[in-house]
Amino acid sequence: MKEETVYAMKFAKVYPLLVNKAVKKGRRQEEVDFLIAWLTGYSPEAIAEAAAGEISYGDFFRQAPQWNPNWAGITGTVCGVRVETVQPELMRKIRCLDKLIDQLAKGKSPEAIVGRILGKEGKYHEK
Repeated sequence: MKEETVYAMKFAKVYPLLVNKAVKKGRRQEEVDFLIAWLTGYSPEAIAEAAAGEISYGDFFRQAPQWNPNWAGITGTVCGVRVETVQPELMRKIRCLDKLIDQLAKGKSPEAIVGRILGKEGKYHEK
């Protein structure tokens, strides 16, 4: 999918897909919100407001209040693509969220996901 198409999608359309991916695997919406908040600095209330609004997915990421300083430590693959090699940076950040949600859907707790990112190497590594 072309970057411009991804950026133009409404957050209100993408957010339920992220939540459903996790919920289908026994996780909770609050855990998805925790990971989004950890990555972007949005509060749960701001995430809910964006999910009910008209903001585009690209603008949701562009307007993030405070990117976690460790976001670039997220590595691994999503859909066969290494997130650390994705360009431009905005698309890389979007893929980082995809990676966090993938790990949540695989049964890892949000705390374990974040803890591994903040681990000794400072990077999240797949096993």
